[in-house]
Amino acid sequence: MSTPTELRGLIEKRGASRTVEGHITACAASRDNMRFAFTTAEGDVIVAHRSDLAEPASWATYAVHDGAALALAPDTDPGGFLTGGDDGRLCRLDMHGEIEELGKTRRWVEHVVSHVDAKTAYIASASGKQVELRDGRGETVLKTLEHPSSVTGIVFDAKGKRIAASHYNGASVWYTQPKSESVRSLEWKGSHTGIAIHPAGEALITSMQDNDLHGWRLSDGHNIRMSGYPTKVKSMSFSRTGKWLATSGADVVVLWPFFGGGPMGKPPAELPGMGGALCTRVAYNPEQEILAAGFADGSVIMIEPESQRVLPVCLNGGSAISALSYSSDGCLLGFGTEDGLIGLVDLSAG
Repeated sequence: MSTPTELRGLIEKRGASRTVEGHITACAASRDNMRFAFTTAEGDVIVAHRSDLAEPASWATYAVHDGAALALAPDTDPGGFLTGGDDGRLCRLDMHGEIEELGKTRRWVEHVVSHVDAKTAYIASASGKQVELRDGRGETVLKTLEHPSSVTGIVFDAKGKRIAASHYNGASVWYTQPKSESVRSLEWKGSHTGIAIHPAGEALITSMQDNDLHGWRLSDGHNIRMSGYPTKVKSMSFSRTGKWLATSGADVVVLWPFFGGGPMGKPPAELPGMGGALCTRVAYNPEQEILAAGFADGSVIMIEPESQRVLPVCLNGGSAISALSYSSDGCLLGFGTEDGLIGLVDLSAG
């Protein structure tokens, strides 16, 4: 394992880092924004508390999965996390460090998402061709959603009324309400590898195996195609307003316009990169029009798209950024690399 000798950028003054065993597979903040978790290919979950952000030696490590931890999401409970692993287990890690097994299958649990609002709470996990939709506690399976092939990504819409899944030859959209069993099938031939939904529910976008994006306008099912990438798109993030969709997959940050009739027939905007290194991860700040981007050389930057002002978060990270996420209040930014470097930066004022 390579360990960078010195990390430069915002992380020097506003953050901390640590190197752990295993490829970092995901990172996410808890719903109360007080904790930040990182999952590894060794099955561990590393949790940093906001109050101990500057003391990485105090970040706690939990052995949750027997094998790789493949998926991570904030729990419906404010301080906990949900994880899925190649041991077939869906687990809850609560704020006290207690591990609870919510479900077990024979297949890898590759995707986990959650939704909470004033009226409802749901947990969903994908394993093979099935998506299990659970209640907010995770103890009751409300529905098992069957798909034509292995599910490659799942996402709730902003109101939790629909859940969508990507798979071979398209995507499927289901209503979460218990009485609805119907599915809306969105078809486009090929291997769809990931999924994102517009904040206002206007469009559903999938990444594809053949270096393209595909999408559907949800009002009428109209097809949207976005192409021209030199490599596969592995990360997508809509801006808070839904005006832009940021993606990885090039040596610049690609922004597709979702306004004025776009993105159909409109070229994407391009934001600065890192001297030829491929962009591997993108994440829009949930509260501001600021974008974070991670690159194959281990660099993380924040960009203000309108002015194209760039702020280095971490330089000399050593290996490709494999995880990148903001907390929901926009005040914490976490990242991880293929070589096991994890970093956390405090962006709050003062």
